[in-house]
Amino acid sequence: MSKDKTVFVCADCGGTSPRWLGKCPQCGAWNTLNETLAETQGARNRYASASRPALNAAQAVTPIASMEASDFERTPTGLDELDRVLGGGMVEGAVVLIGGDPGIGKSTLLLQALDALQRSGLSTLYVTGEESGAQVALRSRRLGLDQSMVNVLAETQLEKTIATIEQTQPAIAVIDSIQTMYSEALSSAPGSVAQVRECAAHLTRLAKATGVAIVLVGHVTKEGALAGPRVLEHMVDTVLYFEGDTHSSFRLVRAIKNRFGAVNEIGVFAMTERGLKGVANPSAIFLSQHSEPVPGSCVLVTLEGTRPLLVEIQALVDGGGPSPRRLSVGLDRDRLAMLLAVLHRHAGVACADQDVFVNAVGGVRISEPAADLAVMLAITSSLRGRAMPKGFMAFGEVGLAGEVRPAPRGQERLREAAKLGFSVAIVPKANAPKKPVEGLTIHAVERVEQAMDVVRQLQ
Repeated sequence: MSKDKTVFVCADCGGTSPRWLGKCPQCGAWNTLNETLAETQGARNRYASASRPALNAAQAVTPIASMEASDFERTPTGLDELDRVLGGGMVEGAVVLIGGDPGIGKSTLLLQALDALQRSGLSTLYVTGEESGAQVALRSRRLGLDQSMVNVLAETQLEKTIATIEQTQPAIAVIDSIQTMYSEALSSAPGSVAQVRECAAHLTRLAKATGVAIVLVGHVTKEGALAGPRVLEHMVDTVLYFEGDTHSSFRLVRAIKNRFGAVNEIGVFAMTERGLKGVANPSAIFLSQHSEPVPGSCVLVTLEGTRPLLVEIQALVDGGGPSPRRLSVGLDRDRLAMLLAVLHRHAGVACADQDVFVNAVGGVRISEPAADLAVMLAITSSLRGRAMPKGFMAFGEVGLAGEVRPAPRGQERLREAAKLGFSVAIVPKANAPKKPVEGLTIHAVERVEQAMDVVRQLQ
């Protein structure tokens, strides 16, 4: 009996190699080649048409100016936070890929969304490859979705799933998960690079041809990235990541790709006994409840997509030894070291012999440089042991020359702070509003030393 031929496929780019290599010859990634069975010639040519000249025939082209541009019709899912991330709702024929850690709540969220869509009169289908229909029904009752009419299909074979979707024609179908699906045309095991890529391609073509919106649930690796080839993210229209600590009740759904809306949008959910509930005011999560102002605390208005969020930055400066530590949670450690050097050089605040710890409350990760000014003020407050005044907030990027640079969408940040009751703000001069913001006293500064002088006068 002849041995089946195998090839090695890169998990990042999908490139193939006849033998194992430490480095992918196509994309250069290390240790990403996995062994899989090679496709047969019949499977490789299954897309070929009998009429080869028709495939090579020239097609008509159309100038962009003569094309009719119309906005996409969206169907609300019934979950406001999910609609925010999607850009307003599901689009007909769209393909959405959602990934997250095991047990984070992906299946729960999608089951709730399908139930809300079904109750609004739309046909829905939940294809489960990891659980039986009875397990899905048990979860539905646990979530309080009584008398739910969501159609459930327990199937892992791609061809049967596609036939069912074409026959039932649901408005939205969920595939949970894409790693459990397999095609009979390929001999490799479910979850392999070839199977995941093939199943996703077929389901994407089905969505575009029939107008059925399809949601694919994907597994993630230990590093937190979606498992399977990176080409999977390029196939779909929207990529969502479900984030959060399993020990916390709060979850974040973040869009990193969206052809029908803004990227880097986030939706905030709270996990309850009855499933996931949207959080209308997420700023309350990231603000500690102090009865009185404490040293080392400064509130920042950061942007997550189009949503301004108020996050508390906490700093602790303590006496260090010959090798003082620099530790940051939720912020870039290298940027913290740079801000300490700027603080010493341009504001005269020396922390060279001190341990410095900085934390963003609530487990949020802040990557934008607009947090610089708030971090420096929190460090100075902790070092001097003097708290910021009540209702104080700040934002702004700080350069190596000590200048305070403007942050994008400063007016929205100020309005959000005023809406939540903040009364004093230090902002870059370029972000100072032309009209006063009701209830908010704004101090516009151009340099770090000016910000420190303002704080000393307020304390």
